Amino acid sequence: MPLRTVLVINALIALIFAIGFLAAPAQLLNAYGVVLPAGGILLARLFGAALVQIGLLAWGARRLADAATLRVIVLAYFVGSAVGLVCMVLGQLAGVVNSLGWLSVAIYVFLTAGYGYTQFKKPGVA
Repeated sequence: MPLRTVLVINALIALIFAIGFLAAPAQLLNAYGVVLPAGGILLARLFGAALVQIGLLAWGARRLADAATLRVIVLAYFVGSAVGLVCMVLGQLAGVVNSLGWLSVAIYVFLTAGYGYTQFKKPGVA
C-alpha cells in the first residue's frame, strides 16, 4: 500500500477519534466498557488533542516530497503505532476494555504494518 494512502487513512482515523475524545470522551469510552472519573475525562481530552496533532501531521505529510523528512515522520509513526499496539493488546488481554477494543488493536496493526513496510522496505521496491 502506498505511503500516501496510509497517511490519509491515519489522518482520518486520528481526526475522527479526536472529535470523539474532545467532544464526548465519557460516552466514547463507555462504548468500550470504560467508565471515566473526572481526571480520566481530562486525560481523554488531552489524548484527543494529541490525536489532532497526529492527524494534521499525517494529512500534511501526504504531499511531502523530501525523502529525509518523510523517513523521520514514518519512523515516528511506526514506533508510536507499535507502542500503541502493545499497550492496546495488553489492555485487551487484561480485560480493561470490552470486545470493541479489538477494533483499536486492528487499527494499530494496520498502522504499524503500513508504516513498518514503508520504513524497512528495500529502496526501489514498490
